[in-house]
Amino acid sequence: MKDQDYPISNHYVVSVFSRGNKVKRLLWQMVWTVCCSWTPAPFYLWRNFIIRLFGGIIGKHVHIYPTCEIWAPWLLVMEDFSCIGPGVAVYNPGGCTIGRYAIVSQNAYLCGATHDFNNENFTYIKKEIVIEAYSWICAKATVLPGVRCGEGAVLGAAAVASKNLEPWSVYAGNPAKFIKSRNNFKNK
Repeated sequence: MKDQDYPISNHYVVSVFSRGNKVKRLLWQMVWTVCCSWTPAPFYLWRNFIIRLFGGIIGKHVHIYPTCEIWAPWLLVMEDFSCIGPGVAVYNPGGCTIGRYAIVSQNAYLCGATHDFNNENFTYIKKEIVIEAYSWICAKATVLPGVRCGEGAVLGAAAVASKNLEPWSVYAGNPAKFIKSRNNFKNK
């Protein structure tokens, strides 16, 4: 069978992204590599400026480390005092919001898309990830598509969140399971 014999919606062989989207992401990757990836960690203002140039919504005092990978900055919202740590991968075709004072620690993975493996065309599915205020995604943790991490939630190191995390709760494991409540210091 030749490629043209496959249906246009078959995502095994046909890209789900337009040529324009691919060009935009290529330009973004080149600019990040040349202008940001090598910069010292304290140069947050410069990296925030570059992300804003590409349509990202970045609040005040946001820390984005130079070794992180942001797939689409135009689909990223970071509120005041939030942080994306070193080595974090933000795959956000469905969008990603990181609330104020929220932290995504080193080498965590925010995965905002998947495929319908039960569909013969392997349909691409993208969903927004929301990390609410005061949440902490610990080192090497993974947040899967469509997950909302409630205010103050903690996802432990190397844990995998496939379902929403309740506010002011601590989760660990794969799949992530509730471990205990966290003190809600906001209400004191």
